[in-house]
Amino acid sequence: MKNKVVVIGSYNTDMTIKTKKIPNPGETVIGGFFSTGGGGKGANQAIAAARVGADVSFVARVGDDLLGKEGIKRLNEERINTSYVFRDSEVPTGVAFIVVDDNAENSIVVASGANARLSPDDIEIVNNEISSANIVLVQLESPIESVYAAVKKAHEMGATVILNPAPAQELAKHIFQYIDIITPNVVEAEMLTGIKVSNAESLHIIVNRFFDYGIKNVIITLGSKGYFAGFSNVMEIIPAYKVTPIDTTGAGDVFSGSLAAFLAEGMNIETAARMANASASISVTRLGAQDAAPKRVEIEKFIASYKAAESEVLN
Repeated sequence: MKNKVVVIGSYNTDMTIKTKKIPNPGETVIGGFFSTGGGGKGANQAIAAARVGADVSFVARVGDDLLGKEGIKRLNEERINTSYVFRDSEVPTGVAFIVVDDNAENSIVVASGANARLSPDDIEIVNNEISSANIVLVQLESPIESVYAAVKKAHEMGATVILNPAPAQELAKHIFQYIDIITPNVVEAEMLTGIKVSNAESLHIIVNRFFDYGIKNVIITLGSKGYFAGFSNVMEIIPAYKVTPIDTTGAGDVFSGSLAAFLAEGMNIETAARMANASASISVTRLGAQDAAPKRVEIEKFIASYKAAESEVLN
């Protein structure tokens, strides 16, 4: 099916507190606004892709508990295929505790729960779904042996494989032969290549290291500075849209999920990345992870209004 994206990853329930500052060890801080909502890098990316317009199937594990049932209901409301969100009766649904300060920075602690039990056998069950996908998108909040099984299977099935290597951890180099596109942030890029990011030249060196690993397309997200595009014909920093952030939680997930959706519908990677950049920029102006992901029409209006504002300045 055209524009089919399969996201393999995690689902958590996010519990978020807004506060003036993130507490130091041993310090208690009185917070303000509290909210609960869907989270997990996999689910965040699945919802971001669905809101852009992709036909999304999500592969994950949740507990056979209230949080898991609420999660599946939420995903269904986003028109995501949850046939392969497995319910685990032995462990609870994953949860994440998030503190967001006045500068929109965050601190997160995750209890993986059922996410830690997604297995290579689960990946085998979804063979047919993977074989019908244009794009398969994977992160690192699932057991690493399952991540390896997923990207290898997707590569063998002919799908374009995107790895968002988050949270940061070292990976066996052999896995990179199955990856078409990688979307690390600076910390993740440094960990995977051993090269410190200090300037634009170091970003070039990191991209070339990923090329040496066998990955043809590299997008290093740079937060408020935008992203570094490392493609066969483009090696440059693409600036972020200027917005006033209130919560950066999940911005990288929105970028990766949107990128997958735009690629699935046939955009070239340069255009898809620029559209995903706009999507992530919108998301940081909203509180939460999944709730912050914009719809396609919002992204298009945002880009149009931004270009109009730039034109007025130039004239």
